[in-house]
Amino acid sequence: MTEPLLQNPEKLQARLKEIPLESGVYFMRDRHDGVIYIGKSKALRNRVRSYFRSSQDLSPRIAMMVQLVHEIEFIVTDSESEALALEANLIKQYQPYYNVLLKDDKKYPYVCITWSEDYPRIFITRKRKMGGTKDKYYGPYVDVFNLKRTLGIIKRAFPLRQRPIPMFKDRPCLNYDMGLCPAVCQQLISPEDYRKTMLKVAMIFQGRSSELVETFTEKMEAAAEALEFERAADLRDRIQVLQNLNSNQKVSLPDDTVSRDAIAMAQDEQHTCIQLFQIRAGRLVGRLAFVADSQSDTPEAILQRTLEAHYQNCDPVEIPNEVHTQLELPELEILQAWLSDRKGRKVAIATPQRQLKAELIEMVERNAQYELARIQKQSDRNLQGLEDLAEILNLDSLPQRIEGYDISHIQGSDAVASQVVFIDGIPAKQHYRHYKIRNPDIQTGHSDDFASLAEVIARRFRKYSAFESLEGEGGKSDSDFPDVVMIDGGKGQLSSVMKIIDKLGLRDRLTVISLAKKREEIFLPEQSEPLVSGDPERAGVQVLRRLRDEAHRFAITFHRKKRSQRMQRSHLDQITGLGHHRQKILLEKFHSVDYIRQATVEQIAETDGIGKKLAQHIYNHFHSTNN
Repeated sequence: MTEPLLQNPEKLQARLKEIPLESGVYFMRDRHDGVIYIGKSKALRNRVRSYFRSSQDLSPRIAMMVQLVHEIEFIVTDSESEALALEANLIKQYQPYYNVLLKDDKKYPYVCITWSEDYPRIFITRKRKMGGTKDKYYGPYVDVFNLKRTLGIIKRAFPLRQRPIPMFKDRPCLNYDMGLCPAVCQQLISPEDYRKTMLKVAMIFQGRSSELVETFTEKMEAAAEALEFERAADLRDRIQVLQNLNSNQKVSLPDDTVSRDAIAMAQDEQHTCIQLFQIRAGRLVGRLAFVADSQSDTPEAILQRTLEAHYQNCDPVEIPNEVHTQLELPELEILQAWLSDRKGRKVAIATPQRQLKAELIEMVERNAQYELARIQKQSDRNLQGLEDLAEILNLDSLPQRIEGYDISHIQGSDAVASQVVFIDGIPAKQHYRHYKIRNPDIQTGHSDDFASLAEVIARRFRKYSAFESLEGEGGKSDSDFPDVVMIDGGKGQLSSVMKIIDKLGLRDRLTVISLAKKREEIFLPEQSEPLVSGDPERAGVQVLRRLRDEAHRFAITFHRKKRSQRMQRSHLDQITGLGHHRQKILLEKFHSVDYIRQATVEQIAETDGIGKKLAQHIYNHFHSTNN
């Protein structure tokens, strides 16, 4: 096995000499050949060498990373901006542990426009799906109330689709008569014309409301000259809506013709809260929030990474002319060149020190401080709850990973289970799992929560079985091994689970409890009476209640989805010649039976594996007098 480069100075110096002085991207790899860090530089050798100088002031996290480096690789690029773009793509691909990775704060929502659809939808969501989709996300926005107000005004000012599912099969609803919807359900507007309307809506979230007002004003004047007074009045009303949209968000700056972004942060030992204010024509049109780990890098590097990640997801027209930063960026020239190249004109990045621009940065920093205080308060509350839970359960240390399990069904039908995970008292949704109950005895009319829970626990912890694991493997050294397992239920559910735990030989390594619903009573194995400390108002019990409620919600959501799929398939089962595989393909394309019912023969025939003859048969099934 090779040793780290720090422990082999000759190999390190030889490797550093092989790295050129050109711009590009470098990789740090560990002893397992995994990528643990990716960076960029306009002079690769100088940047990489700086990590291994004893005089270099590295953050504790990066200093630890350097000790793990076994190999360094690099890719040379033609320009600094190419290096930045390549680094961003590689970080998305590898997700290196030691890079600054912005966390997704579920408190703040995004606005999504589904450009991947023929008739794009616009809605507010707290889940940002990353990937190759054409859908566009704006945010995350801090002011949720103002965001909902803005979206409501937009839907009154522009004729947009109002309903996800049409009210009628053969005619538009009242929204069309009121001018609020262009009757997408009846395709009275072409996809091309509808997308033109949505492009105007997107301009608002790009901070380009003033451009839209100018365009509408020109069209209004032209309509008035052509004596098209009804159209002119409609445009006048839209202009008034847009002008009132941000009327109370004036920011006092000397030059309100320049578009600006201002970014600042506040941090403690654990959390970094970043705020980015978007100012267009002297008005605050957006206030975005980001969260990062304070130990991931220096404050300057975190700001740099935040701006890079944000502008990677922006269209060129959304990039401002000026970016004001709280701290001097470590790679300002690279970011500045890249932004200028994308925008097609010069973008200036500066750290203002005086007068109004410095006051703007102070305002942004003050807002970041308020956000940090909120997170600190939440963190303190979680810590208090975990400390109290450790006292209730007599644990040796604070429980870092807690798992909760629940069962959901209707009289045995579509039985499913949920596994939710809290890490440090906070929901870790990336670790959530759901299970379909496989027990053949559990079916419609016959339910058995005891057996269902026993099955799920056996499937979850089988890999940790003391009879299957080698000495020194498994157990609490595994990152996904929980400190506490909570079962939703009472003594009976807990007893059935403990039989499985005993079979797996995990009783001594796993703390298992149950939480009864009636009085929030905590039960321990082999104890007939609940803990006296099961007070519903205690901080530790509240942690378990939040875990139980989340497990219940997650189980019900999956159960409803499974039941809906079964009901949809049962309807499709009535169509002769349409097997299970083709049903699945149809539902993946149209998402529901309702949308299949609305589709034309041509649209159904476009589905893989569905020919024109079968498409006509499907269409006839839904449009016969009996259906």
